[in-house]
Amino acid sequence: MPLEDAIRDHQTITSEGQPTETLVVGVKKKEVPNIITGNGITTELWRPDWDVGPDQIRHMIHVILRGKSISAWHMHDFQVDTFFVINGSIKLVLFDDRADSATRGQTNVFHLSRMRPTLITIPPGIWHGLQNLDHTESSFINYFNNPYIHAEPDEWRLPFDTDKIPYQFQ
Repeated sequence: MPLEDAIRDHQTITSEGQPTETLVVGVKKKEVPNIITGNGITTELWRPDWDVGPDQIRHMIHVILRGKSISAWHMHDFQVDTFFVINGSIKLVLFDDRADSATRGQTNVFHLSRMRPTLITIPPGIWHGLQNLDHTESSFINYFNNPYIHAEPDEWRLPFDTDKIPYQFQ
């Protein structure tokens, strides 16, 4: 018998290891296998026959986050982001504030690392933030459907500790 006030965990994965959470509408997630080779590990980052990422990659960046740093919150009107962690452990948090979305108000939290390679595609209008969970640098590749426009960035920002989004980074 558990102690008084103990709360049973709710199910987070199926018996096959698949997450039970409902993704925010338009978000796509694909776990990709590591390919163990004779001299290391190879991981495919994207293929056009996968149902994740833009149909055409128009811009790609590599980002390094300092230990325990937070990059939040930001949102795009037109840009589709696709994330792939290549080093370290990163928490990616999504918040759907789109007026016409069936998942408006919903939050998704992903723990991403090289140990379980995963692509996450975020459609326009979804607020997102990243937190490096490690004390050392972590990094990711981010690719987009549109090139960055330096003179008129498609970037909207809120501080990481805003009360406008129902999630607080720890």
